[in-house]
Amino acid sequence: MQAFAALLDALVYTTGRNAKLALLADYLRAAPDPDRGWALAALTGELDFPAVKASTFRALMHDRVDPVLWSLSRDFVGDTAETVSLLWPEPPFDVTASTPADISLREVVSRLSALTRSTAPGELAALLNRLDASGRYALIKFATGAMRAGLSARLARTAFAQAFGVAVEEVEEYWHGQTPPYTALFAWAADGAPPPRTDNLPLFRPFMLAHPLEEAELSLTDYVAEWKWDGIRAQLVHMGGETRAFSRSGDDISASFPEMVAALDLPVVLDGELLVRGSSQGGKANPGTQGGAASFNALQQRLGRKSVSKAMLAEYPVFMRVYDLLLHDGEDLRPLPWHARRAALEALMPRLPASHFDLSALVEARDFAELAALRDNARDAAIEGLMLKRRDAPYIAGRRAGLWFKWKRDPLLVDCVLMYATRGSGKRSSFYSDYTFGCWGGDPAEGGQLLPVGKAYSGFSDEELVLLDRHVRQHTVNRFGPVREVERRLVFEVAFDSVHASTRHKSGLAMRFPRIRRIRWDKPAHEADRIEALRALIRD
Repeated sequence: MQAFAALLDALVYTTGRNAKLALLADYLRAAPDPDRGWALAALTGELDFPAVKASTFRALMHDRVDPVLWSLSRDFVGDTAETVSLLWPEPPFDVTASTPADISLREVVSRLSALTRSTAPGELAALLNRLDASGRYALIKFATGAMRAGLSARLARTAFAQAFGVAVEEVEEYWHGQTPPYTALFAWAADGAPPPRTDNLPLFRPFMLAHPLEEAELSLTDYVAEWKWDGIRAQLVHMGGETRAFSRSGDDISASFPEMVAALDLPVVLDGELLVRGSSQGGKANPGTQGGAASFNALQQRLGRKSVSKAMLAEYPVFMRVYDLLLHDGEDLRPLPWHARRAALEALMPRLPASHFDLSALVEARDFAELAALRDNARDAAIEGLMLKRRDAPYIAGRRAGLWFKWKRDPLLVDCVLMYATRGSGKRSSFYSDYTFGCWGGDPAEGGQLLPVGKAYSGFSDEELVLLDRHVRQHTVNRFGPVREVERRLVFEVAFDSVHASTRHKSGLAMRFPRIRRIRWDKPAHEADRIEALRALIRD
């Protein structure tokens, strides 16, 4: 645990990408099996100990520390694990003298996996008594899964590749067929064993991703355009007689979309967008678009469900708009250029049920200027913009410069008033960085009230964060647990992709991808926008 605690501390306080990669790579080379596998699983969010919750540690502290001291300390520090690790009473000398100096991650996993809700408090207290402050912090993060070390799963796999001198594309390919502590993966990369077999398993294959298109125009001789649909990127895999559905991050979402799993019985891997069947334009799609899809708001009703009722299947029927064909009848098509994969996909489509699959249409334009006009005029609620794909590009995991671009339509803008703030997490745990904002429900001069319409925690610089945090602290008018209500005086210009009707919000509206575009220190709060302005932008 000491080595893992040192790694976690170093990752938290290291900002540079390359420095983080080097830290993790050094750890993976030096740590023994299976500890390094368990560490990698924890850092990539692959571990789950159901009997351990953050509330378990808070309850332990209430039995050992004055509740007022705990509450004030937790509020000041902003992180439960850090507060517990620092406030935990040091055990008597005779307790530590009879216990090992360190605990292996193998032992930690074994003990955490065996916990129940009734045994967890005593066992966790015993573990905390064996560790110093740094070790306690690492244990709590390890047990609760709340690492927040600034290390994505993709970055961790890159560090793995760097540690053992293997290609990150190969790591991505084999990773999803393994389970922690990844014994076969380490045997292949570190010891030269044969790579794990994945060819006939219904496994996730890493997605090819796109770069945002900046100012440069592209030649339509070299690139092809498709609409960028606002659903969820998904992969359907049928291998070994079994079908699975995977999300963009490789999570198995088969239970959320059982009708899609049942609809595919051909040995293929399909890349596409899951959408809800329906019209986002009152039965009429925009000219030049494929249509037939409802907005993301409809699809959201299906996300994250472990089971789906018949009523929901009928009310929100899902289909896949297919973009690409990765594998077909045992043949890996990814090395082929896009135009060859597209031809194979077009030939395959008649074999797929039209009730659950359709082919992503190409957007025809004479030149880039006409394409730009089509993008600007596409206000269908299910369209985010355009995808531009190089005609000769193979399908390569991750983002490769110059191959795929996403060209999102310009965001919608609205002026909102800051209403509430909560603290962030990780590096932002000491700052009020999560902001809830609202628009006026009526004329403020005639008693109109602010109604919350969204929440954002991005779009501002570190320097602006310091100013916003100071503003929140100086203009707090009420507190509700971790939430601070703020005097209604600061205006944000908020950018967002779309807005939808929602019964879950008091305003009756929900924004899609809201982010703070500008802080309007100069604008009076009463000049912010009204709810009616947002409601007029609803397209579903």
